[in-house]
Amino acid sequence: MRKLLLAPIAALLLIACTNAPQGPNWVDLFDGETLTGWTRAVGEAEFVVEDGVIIGTARRGTTNAFLRTDQEFDNFILEFEFKVTDGLNSGVQIRSHQQTGGRRLVYGYQWEIDPLERAWSGGIFDEARRGWLYPLSFNQKGREAWKGEGVWQHGRVEAIGPSIRGWLNGVPSCDLWCDLTEKGFIALQVHGSNMREDGATASFRNIRIITEDLEKWATPNHGEIHHVNAIPNTLSPQEIEAGWELLWDGTSMQGWNNAYGWEINNGIVSVVAGTDGDHLISDRLFSNFWLSVDFRVGSGSSSGIFYLVDEEGNGLEYQTIDNRTNPHAQGKRTLGSLFDLVAAPADLTAPPIMRWADFNTAWVKVYGNTIEHWLNGTKLFSVERNNETWNNLVRENMPNAAPGFGNETEGRIMLQHSGSRFDFRNVKIKELP
Repeated sequence: MRKLLLAPIAALLLIACTNAPQGPNWVDLFDGETLTGWTRAVGEAEFVVEDGVIIGTARRGTTNAFLRTDQEFDNFILEFEFKVTDGLNSGVQIRSHQQTGGRRLVYGYQWEIDPLERAWSGGIFDEARRGWLYPLSFNQKGREAWKGEGVWQHGRVEAIGPSIRGWLNGVPSCDLWCDLTEKGFIALQVHGSNMREDGATASFRNIRIITEDLEKWATPNHGEIHHVNAIPNTLSPQEIEAGWELLWDGTSMQGWNNAYGWEINNGIVSVVAGTDGDHLISDRLFSNFWLSVDFRVGSGSSSGIFYLVDEEGNGLEYQTIDNRTNPHAQGKRTLGSLFDLVAAPADLTAPPIMRWADFNTAWVKVYGNTIEHWLNGTKLFSVERNNETWNNLVRENMPNAAPGFGNETEGRIMLQHSGSRFDFRNVKIKELP
């Protein structure tokens, strides 16, 4: 009887194995023994294989080094393990490319490995192009996922269409929407220029990728962390779901008044330098909101993003100005300041949050009596209004202001025309309850 039972049991086991769900088709990018399939792109760091690990050793005073895959990838899910020593900044490039002339730079998206105190590992840095696209200044849980130097840690990147999402040790670290580069190589980075001495290392192992059935294996997006859309004058699906809307359509002056002295080119609305134009003001009124505006500072130029603007054209101003060369950029009139009332932090370069040669993103949040100013994902300050402290602040710094200035419950959005060249784009707003 025992022998007779073996056949049906074996049949059941066969059926169970046949019906078992199939896992993703992972492909190893590193064979654990050699650098086959990898090529040094630039830099002088040494890359070797020891005990199933790729080890990159920094050389002080040299350019950043990259070990790149010979193959290029467009859509994929990538996983890897890494550790760094001696404060070595590193990263994993995705959808990246290499210049063929000049300095032969590697450029493209980088999943950051950042052992500094700010702990921005798992954010997205646009290497040799636009700088930080997704810092972790607004993702505290992502920052806390960092385990420290000399410890093996786990990274994951899901790049599917314009969506680039990342995880550090299983914790969501970034959620970016960008289509600037749709395909490119993967590379391991080792810094050199910022090292005090030779010998710091970045190590990588268990590097694997999925390129098939990605929608099946992608992690569901439940909006756990802040989402950034880096495609100008568009709304991503996540933004639409969250209630964002375009306040400027990128092509016309629809929804705005006083367009004299402004021009539109390639999705950018600009002050025509040297003209005595009007301030561009929105048709609509807003009370509680989150405003996002991309701006580019012209050399020595000055402008402002106004909000809660009344019928007389008076309102609060997010100061946008060239701190480097404009003589008026002092005190409470510097970049990011609440004009004449609250000064922004004096140092906008450490950590590097300001891009003087490119577009930057100003955020203004108004909810109840609280006002916040942000720059490129970094909070500059918050202030409470509609109280005696605020009213005294206004009286002391703006003696000609009307009584109750800044305490308005609603107002318009306004872009300032000050006669100097200034560019704006990607004007969005989300009304808050």
